[in-house]
Amino acid sequence: MAHISIFVGSVNGGAERLSDEVAATIEQAGHTATVITEASLDDIKNASHILIVTSTTGQGDVPSNLAGLYFAMNSTFPMLTDKPFGVIAMGDRCYGDTFCGAGRSFDELLRDLQAKPVGNRLEIDACEDFEPWPVTEPWLKVWLEKLPA
Repeated sequence: MAHISIFVGSVNGGAERLSDEVAATIEQAGHTATVITEASLDDIKNASHILIVTSTTGQGDVPSNLAGLYFAMNSTFPMLTDKPFGVIAMGDRCYGDTFCGAGRSFDELLRDLQAKPVGNRLEIDACEDFEPWPVTEPWLKVWLEKLPA
């Protein structure tokens, strides 16, 4: 079974609450999970399986508690070759082009660093889905089925 490191970017706690539900479901499926809210570059380098759960702030920006990791990855470019990853992006479609910008940015950067996407990125629209878990749960189950051990 896999050990999944969940990197959380949260502004008002929504992504953090969601990541706790995600971690519980991962563990119920027989895997292990670690929720990381203040991540370092070493945390992502040492992760065997990566799951980003992030809200978006400002004009498509990464929340401050995850921004340091994003900028460190973008500036040092540590190759994450073939590390499986997934992205759960939270946003508000009212913001147009910046909708789920933080999750999209992480998805692109992880691909640039040669990590291996498992399935498609999940984008959750706060205007349509007031509670993110009902949208996340079916996506997560499929993601876990596709996940290489």
